[in-house]
Amino acid sequence: MAHGFLLFLLFSYIISINIHACNQIERYSLLSFAFTLSSPLLNWTSLDCCHWKGITCDQDDWITHLLLPSKGLKGGISPSSLRNLTHLTHLNLSHNSLYGSLETQFLLSLNRVEILHLSYNHLYGELPLSLPSSKIRIVDLSSNHFFGAIPSSFFQQASNLISFNVSNNTFTGYVPSSICLHYSPFVRLLDISSNQFGGNLALGLGECSKLQVFRAGHNNLLGLLPKYIYNATKLEEISLPINSLRGAISDKIVNLTNLKIFDLSPNQLSGELPLNLGKLSKLKFLTVDFNNLEGTIPTSLMNCTNLVELCLGINNFEGDISMLNFSRLSQLTKLDPRYNNFTGMFPVSLYSCRYLKAIALNRNHLEGQIQIEILSLKFLSFLTLGYNRFTNLTGTMKI
Repeated sequence: MAHGFLLFLLFSYIISINIHACNQIERYSLLSFAFTLSSPLLNWTSLDCCHWKGITCDQDDWITHLLLPSKGLKGGISPSSLRNLTHLTHLNLSHNSLYGSLETQFLLSLNRVEILHLSYNHLYGELPLSLPSSKIRIVDLSSNHFFGAIPSSFFQQASNLISFNVSNNTFTGYVPSSICLHYSPFVRLLDISSNQFGGNLALGLGECSKLQVFRAGHNNLLGLLPKYIYNATKLEEISLPINSLRGAISDKIVNLTNLKIFDLSPNQLSGELPLNLGKLSKLKFLTVDFNNLEGTIPTSLMNCTNLVELCLGINNFEGDISMLNFSRLSQLTKLDPRYNNFTGMFPVSLYSCRYLKAIALNRNHLEGQIQIEILSLKFLSFLTLGYNRFTNLTGTMKI
């Protein structure tokens, strides 16, 4: 009787292992994947791979997540190493030392993947002709060594793509504006910064009705700042620094009522700032220094009460800066209108901006005294006033 009971317990234990153990084909595939790499942080030794570090399985014990960021992985990715993970939806191998090209065979094996993170590795080469399937939603290939043009067919199956980041590579060719025009109307983030993209910004970006973040700084972009970009009314960030864009900032910018970050420095922009900038009530960072902008600063800008940084330096702006009511900008931490043609006195309204950390007013035509109230700015750590006509700082020091 006792022997029968023990056999029953043993049989039940074996069944429980079989019920909860991961698929053995997938287990061997993972071991093959790990065998081609080296990592001091993986300890894949137990029988049930669903409990291995970085592995998540669904209720049927199929592997759905392979998440190994910053695990010291070194080596090349074998094109066939993950092909048996037929239920994989999330793959994150970022912040490792993987090398090799992103082969078509490898991508095609990821036909259920929704999120693909391969950033911060040593991957190189040109991109395959296409992403694997319509299921893919997020692609991050940033900070690698990819090069060449992005194929026009690359997004043809990615109809549900919402985020595409290839920043900090050496891609060339035109900005992949067709991503919204023909293939992926739901894109919210497009980051192609720090590459070698060139030419004009193509028309397709105006069709990105869901686009929230557009970053294309540190490239070789030319031509006019396109007005159609203001049709993407969901935009919260436009960052295009260190290019060669020219032309004026259109009045249509007021269409972007969600805009928080607007960075166009340095470029070759000209003309005046739109008079109705103050309608951008959510704006936090306005950076247009190192351009050829001119005219006065619109008083409506003081309605942007969420401004944190206002950088206008090295342009041709003019006018009495002391007439601007900075006291409304209670969140302001940085004011930089240096190297312009501003006149007037030190703006006393700045004394109300208690979070100010940096003020750069040098190389203008300002005059008068700096009041003792400037010492009330407890966070102020950077102040440049040189090459103006200021007199003594009352009761404290000479400028």
